[in-house]
Amino acid sequence: MKFSLILPKNIKKQSVSHLLEQTWLIPRKQRHLLRTKKHVFRNGCLVNWEEYVEPQDEITLIFDVGDFKLLEVQEGNPQLAHILYEDEHLVIVNKPEGMKTHGNTSEEIALQNHVAARLKHPVHVVHRLDTETSGAVLFAKNQLILPILGKMFEENKIHRSYLALIQGYFNEKSLILNKNIGRNRHNRKKYITSENGKRAITHVTVLEKGRRNSLVSCTLDTGRTHQIRVHLSSEGHPIIGDPLYNLALKNQRMMLHAEKIYFTHPFTEESIEVIAPSQTFYHDKKSLL
Repeated sequence: MKFSLILPKNIKKQSVSHLLEQTWLIPRKQRHLLRTKKHVFRNGCLVNWEEYVEPQDEITLIFDVGDFKLLEVQEGNPQLAHILYEDEHLVIVNKPEGMKTHGNTSEEIALQNHVAARLKHPVHVVHRLDTETSGAVLFAKNQLILPILGKMFEENKIHRSYLALIQGYFNEKSLILNKNIGRNRHNRKKYITSENGKRAITHVTVLEKGRRNSLVSCTLDTGRTHQIRVHLSSEGHPIIGDPLYNLALKNQRMMLHAEKIYFTHPFTEESIEVIAPSQTFYHDKKSLL
């Protein structure tokens, strides 16, 4: 695989070593392979690892077939992949409710398979949405950017905003839920707030109040499993239609939608902001609010 990247106009002058490790967050193993095989070029010339690169330089990286583990993804239905944004390295897709982000086995067909069929090549899972949740999902199109996007998620450099229709009301217009989350020992499918759990922070803003329910926006500082669902239910305001944390309205879709994802592109430093529409969420919101 060969990647040729033009450095952005506003990038700081820095060494090749700093660019690959600190700016692009390329993992140590891949940096070692690039260095030992002499597979990094600046404007067509082999680089010295400590030489400086500047804005508008063309950096070329070459990876051999064995440098990455080959990914095989069975193709699904291309018509089920609603692409919101795509470039050479990544793709953002609007996942409908009731569909898994990826299968648990190689034979199980999920959103990842549909996207692979649409693009005619495999895509890599960067993060996931619960089956019941709809909205924006980010996939990596190659194994160069995959660990970089994963690191960005860990460092909260990829931001997500969710809409949730909840039972009842918060007294505050906005609040921060800072409660650790751990697995429920009595039900392995569920999670609970627990002092012994992992750090989890959710920012909640009230958008609308209805007769019985309210619409809130949630943004995450962390990405724990079921984080928004657990935090809201722990406050006595579970999400409408949640099959695990809310026993009411069992036949209603879970009213949680990943409305927006936004971040700075690791290679171009372009600001990416993508909105995921959901007709079913807004249709149901009107009748339930």
